[in-house]
Amino acid sequence: MPPSRRRVASLRRLALLVEYEGTAYGGSQYQKNARTIQAELESAVGSLTGESIRVALAGRTDAGVHARGQVASFLTVNRYPPSTFIEALNSYLPEDIAVRAAAEVPLSFNVRRLALSRRYRYTIHNSGQRSALWPRFLWHINVPLGLSAMKEAARCLLGEHDFAAFTRPSVKARQSTVRVVQRAEVCHRGNWVFFIMEASAFLPQQVRRTVGLLAQVGGGKLSVEGFCDLVRSAHPGAANVAAPPQGLCLLKVNYEIDPFGHKGDEDEDLFP
Repeated sequence: MPPSRRRVASLRRLALLVEYEGTAYGGSQYQKNARTIQAELESAVGSLTGESIRVALAGRTDAGVHARGQVASFLTVNRYPPSTFIEALNSYLPEDIAVRAAAEVPLSFNVRRLALSRRYRYTIHNSGQRSALWPRFLWHINVPLGLSAMKEAARCLLGEHDFAAFTRPSVKARQSTVRVVQRAEVCHRGNWVFFIMEASAFLPQQVRRTVGLLAQVGGGKLSVEGFCDLVRSAHPGAANVAAPPQGLCLLKVNYEIDPFGHKGDEDEDLFP
């Protein structure tokens, strides 16, 4: 067998479950002039295997956004078992990125296209006093929010809609802005307010612009009907108030068969 065919025959694909604090990064995807999650993962895998590796990520997160359940995948000829990849990669990665699980998956596994949905959580600290412990993971709002109105408005998001209003105006010209939202829920625990949103896929800044408008509803600056009108209008960029990035976390990417063998939801209630 020619060397090139032998190499193809020995290729394997690994999937990684990754968490990170996004404060120090320009986002998840590779950029020339900023630190990124993708670049750090590629460097760590390359240091372990001695190969030039390209890592693909299931979800794109912006600068300052965190992840608890990002999924990455890459091709390698290295024969280390998945457990070795977990331990070794965590020794190479910086402290604000960690591999939680690893698994060998079929070569045909496409980390983005096979994802059924992504789930995000946004955290608001609604208190007269700021938090000294959690400022990098929340949006502090010191004006009391009307949670009932926010919950009612969030229900307008469910189902299939054209969400052009909840992304940058230029996005509409480049791609379809229709998305299917399976979950849009406002809940709270004391002064902590959480918005959880799950969809087939997301547009740039979609969750942050949604939270920005929900906060206006909660603060009495926008009515529930006004919020729902923005959803129905699909006017590009109309929801022009974006919540700050540090409150957003990618919780989970869902597949028909979980690559890591997890059953049901886990760790959604980790913070705070």
